Amino acid sequence: MKPLVPDRSPRESFGAQLRSHREELGMTQDQLAERTGYSPGHISSVETGRKPPTLRFVRQVDRAFDSGTKFANLFLDVRASSLLQGFGQYVAEEAKAVEIRCFEVGIVPGLLQTKEYAEALATAAVSRGSITDAQAEERLRVLANRQKLLGRRPSPQVYAILDESCIHRVVGGTKVMAAQLNHLADVASFPNMTLQIAPYSMGEARSLNLPVYLLVLPDRSMAAYSEAAQQGLFEREPSEVQALLTAYHHLQVEALPQAPSRELIGKVREEIQ
Repeated sequence: MKPLVPDRSPRESFGAQLRSHREELGMTQDQLAERTGYSPGHISSVETGRKPPTLRFVRQVDRAFDSGTKFANLFLDVRASSLLQGFGQYVAEEAKAVEIRCFEVGIVPGLLQTKEYAEALATAAVSRGSITDAQAEERLRVLANRQKLLGRRPSPQVYAILDESCIHRVVGGTKVMAAQLNHLADVASFPNMTLQIAPYSMGEARSLNLPVYLLVLPDRSMAAYSEAAQQGLFEREPSEVQALLTAYHHLQVEALPQAPSRELIGKVREEIQ
């Protein structure tokens, strides 16, 4: 049996989870093939990452496993190949969320980015060779769809904490950055938005050091997404989500309130001109 390396790519992660779930059910590749209408060879190729799954395939797998939409959601990670592992699942759940909490370091959170700011980040990633032009376009499409959440009725309640580095790091040049800071000041006035800055003066009191996103879903269950340098992690396990939520609450208490945060954004906006 070919060993799997799930951390290598979303495709191989999908294959590893497919094999693991099949084996937990005591089901052979032949039996899964019979239930889905695909050949055993096709099942093997998907499990080992040689073939990507298709939407039809994952729907048949969910029916065969009686797993709801588990593998359909995992499929989003494979399709959204320019995104970190786990982010496709996060985006699918974010679209349904009634509350969104986020913390970012270094860059403005995607939901709050202007079009020009987002394009500057994507262009830089292409220039570094991190992604292709097509993947950059994909990232921007995903972001544009995510940002429609803010105009949804009813709108989700959004709590955004930005490390102070987010507003000092000039992205796209001073003109683009000035417009981005103006946009932050504008969205901070939305009735469904709470925007705070975690200032440098917090020092070691800052309870989070990497980006974290937390969701409250319509059934009041919670989900979390966190990022390391090259990997994202989508989490539904209550104990894991609760640990991140507790850290977020500590950060929220120590960060600047919204009014002083807007004042700091305005001050930085004046300085970059």
